[in-house]
Amino acid sequence: MTELLNKDGVRVVLGGDGDSVATVTLDNPAKRNAQTAATWRALAEAGRLLPGSVRVAVLRAEGKSFSAGLDLGVISPEGIPGMPSFHELARYPEDRLDGAIAEYQEAFTWWRRNDIVSLAAVHGHAIGAGFQLALACDLRVCADDVQFAMRETGLGLVPDLGGTRPLVELVGYARALEICATGRFVRAEEAERVGLANLVVPRAALDDAVSDLTGALLAAPRDAVVETKALLRGALSRSYDEQRAAERAAQGRRLRDLAGVGE
Repeated sequence: MTELLNKDGVRVVLGGDGDSVATVTLDNPAKRNAQTAATWRALAEAGRLLPGSVRVAVLRAEGKSFSAGLDLGVISPEGIPGMPSFHELARYPEDRLDGAIAEYQEAFTWWRRNDIVSLAAVHGHAIGAGFQLALACDLRVCADDVQFAMRETGLGLVPDLGGTRPLVELVGYARALEICATGRFVRAEEAERVGLANLVVPRAALDDAVSDLTGALLAAPRDAVVETKALLRGALSRSYDEQRAAERAAQGRRLRDLAGVGE
């Protein structure tokens, strides 16, 4: 095992077959892995540090909760060290405010890169930014004690860390609106039924379930998985004929590669 990063409540370890698995751990259990700008900077750095050998990125958390969401100290006028308070952000010029939020979003965007498959191991509370971080991943394996909630609207805000699109893609517009507007909990049985969870297991079995799924993801040739992920991610933005053309092009690349006649 090789440690790539350990700062601001984020730990990254490289391991697995040929360093093909990176495990990113939220490691601030005393604060239930509440997130700050420092957390997001560390998560963004984690994505930049991953070597090309990584095929699967596993996101997990220490303690009783996956993540309690945003550190609510930012709501106070004084804010928290290293992060502007909401009161300060509100006074930024529009372009500076947009840039600040875009920087925060970087922590949530790299998980869907086509060259890796990302997998969140979620237990306990995953609230607000914690919910959006789980949604940033391609797949979610959940413990039976999981409780998702999108609480931003209750604070007078909106989910702005990239979570709205995957939520709608997974559960549909009407259910996504209801989940966000009410801020209610989505527990394990419902999460699996509506597609938020790929798999729900007892809490004690979570690590083994993630290990089993990681092994299955590594079993297929890497380039085939990369091409398939790219096809599926773009499917909803293409017409049927465009998707068929994309499939043909991808299969052509795979055939040439397998035959040893590719570029």
